[in-house]
Amino acid sequence: MKTAVEELSPTRVKLTVEVPFDELRPSMDAAYKKVAQQVRVPGFRPGKVPARIIEQRFGRAVVLEETLNDAVPKLYGQAVDEVDVFPVSQPDIEVTRIDDGEQIEFTAEVDIRPNFEVPEYAGAEITVDPSEVSDEDVDTQLDGLRQRFATLTGVERAAASGDFVVMDLRAEINGDNIEEQQASEVSYEVGAGSVLQGLDDALEGMSAGEEKTFKTELVGGENAGEEADVIITVKSVKEKVLPELDDEFAQLASEFDTLEELKNSIREQARRNKLIDQVVQAREKALDALLERIDIPLPDSALKAEVDARKHNLDHQVTESGLSRDAFFRLYQTTEEERFAEFETNSARAIKVGFVLDKIVKAEELGVSEQELTNFVVRRAMEMGVQPNELAKHLADNDQLTLAMVEIVRDKAKSVLGDAAKVVDTEGNEVDLKAIYTEINGEEVVEEEAAASEDEDKDKSEA
Repeated sequence: MKTAVEELSPTRVKLTVEVPFDELRPSMDAAYKKVAQQVRVPGFRPGKVPARIIEQRFGRAVVLEETLNDAVPKLYGQAVDEVDVFPVSQPDIEVTRIDDGEQIEFTAEVDIRPNFEVPEYAGAEITVDPSEVSDEDVDTQLDGLRQRFATLTGVERAAASGDFVVMDLRAEINGDNIEEQQASEVSYEVGAGSVLQGLDDALEGMSAGEEKTFKTELVGGENAGEEADVIITVKSVKEKVLPELDDEFAQLASEFDTLEELKNSIREQARRNKLIDQVVQAREKALDALLERIDIPLPDSALKAEVDARKHNLDHQVTESGLSRDAFFRLYQTTEEERFAEFETNSARAIKVGFVLDKIVKAEELGVSEQELTNFVVRRAMEMGVQPNELAKHLADNDQLTLAMVEIVRDKAKSVLGDAAKVVDTEGNEVDLKAIYTEINGEEVVEEEAAASEDEDKDKSEA
C-alpha cells in the first residue's frame, strides 16, 4: 500500500491511497462468504455457492462492492497511521480507480489536528491567591454552617425579603382557571428570585390570610409565554432564626465540644482548601499562559461539532427544566445569544487545550496506570452517586475507557505545566507545589482533590 498526502489547508489533508489487489484478498474472501449467505441458487445450500457461480449469476461487481465496503475503512486507518496525521473528523472517502486484479485507488479528505510546536514552558511566572486564612474566611464558613441549622419561626407581621411564606397559587387567563398552573402549600423564600416574574414584589408586605393578584408571563405548561393573572394567598409567614454561636452550637453542628475547637477545625480545613486552590490555579494559569503563546488554526468541523454538542445539551436542559425557553434563560440571568457566544469561545478554547495537552502528553511520555484509572472511576462514581463497579462497566460497555484515560493523561499534562512554573502568590511569597503535595498527606491525595476541584469548576462554568 502506498499513501500520498496533499495539504489542502493547515487543518485539512487529502490522502491518495494505492492498494495492490493482493492486499484485498482477506476482504474479498469474506465478501464471497457474505454474498453466498445472502443469495439463493438452485442446487446449492445457503452459504455454499461457489465463487465462480456467484460471479456468473450476479456479476463480479457485487463482490467488488462488498469487498471495498469492508476493506477501505481498514485501509484508511492503516494509511493514517503510516503518514502520522491526527484526524479530528470523519473522512470523505471516494474510490477513484479499480483495476480488477491489479490495484485500487481511493482518496480520503479529512480534517486533522494542525502541526504546531509547543514552546518552552519551564519557568513560566504564575501568580496565585495566598493561602493565609483570615478571620473573615472562618466567619463565612461559620455563617454557612449556621444557615444549615437555622429554624423557621412564625411571625405576626408582613413578609419581608428573606422570610419564608407558605402560599397557594393559581393562574387565570381571561377569567378561566388554568388547572396545571395551580399549587397548594408552597413554601418559598421571599426575594429568592422566582422565574415567575413579579412574585417577589407581590409577596413583600403581604401577611397571613391576605390574597393578591398580579399579571405575569407563564413559564411552563401548555400556556407558557402567555400573560396570565396569578392569584396568591399567603397562609403563613416565617422568619429564619440562626442559632447562637456558642459551645452548644458547636456540639450540635460538629463533633467538637467547644466553639473554639470548631473554629480551629474550620481554619485548618480552609487552609487546606486554599492550598489545593493554589495547585489548581497554578496549573490552569500555566496552561493559559502557554495558550497565549501558541496560534493554532482550528478545524471547522471539530469546532462545529463541539458547539453543536453544547447546544444539544442546552436544549436537553431546557426541556428537562419544564420551563419556557425565555424563563430558563431568565432563571440563569442570561440570554440565548449570550450562551451561544460563550459556546463559540469555550469550544474553541477546549479544542485548543486538547491539542496542546496531547502534545505535552506525547513529549513527556505520560501514561495511565491501572491504579490511576481505578482512582478516576471511584472519584467520578462518588460525584455521580453510583457504585464504582457500575460506572466501570458502563464505561467499558460504551467504549469510553479510552476517553477516561485521555482525561487522566491530560490532567497529568496540566500537572507538568504547573510543576514547571515559577509560582508566587499575590503577596510575593514563593509557592512550592511539591511542598503542598507533601503537606497534604502525599501527592496522590492532592492529585485527586485537585482533579475534583477542576471538575467542580468545569461544572460551574457549564451551568
